[in-house]
Amino acid sequence: MTDDQFNAFCASLPSTTHVVQWGGADVWKVGGKVFAIGGWRDHGPAFTFKVSKLSYEVLKEQPGLRPAPYLASRGMSWIQHYKKPGLKDSELKEYIRESHRLVALGLTKKKRKELGLDAG
Repeated sequence: MTDDQFNAFCASLPSTTHVVQWGGADVWKVGGKVFAIGGWRDHGPAFTFKVSKLSYEVLKEQPGLRPAPYLASRGMSWIQHYKKPGLKDSELKEYIRESHRLVALGLTKKKRKELGLDAG
């Protein structure tokens, strides 16, 4: 996945906002909370996203993936896809979509409703 593809995909998710911060990283938020970061690269495009505790345990040892710098060291379940082989683009998109969902679930019911993320 290229940076442009990453940004286009994140923009397609509901109620997202984009800022460039932290040394030029593309930071994607839902309800003001970060769900994906493009940047912080050592070996080409790098993408960071939130995962469940179980997914974190599975993914952190996979080639091309690692606990996300800064975030994982603070006890958070974030993974960084930083080099090949990593995830296939379709898998990466599913994890980013799930990260969006996990972060949105952490918002208040009122905020989710304001953003159109809750049906009821």
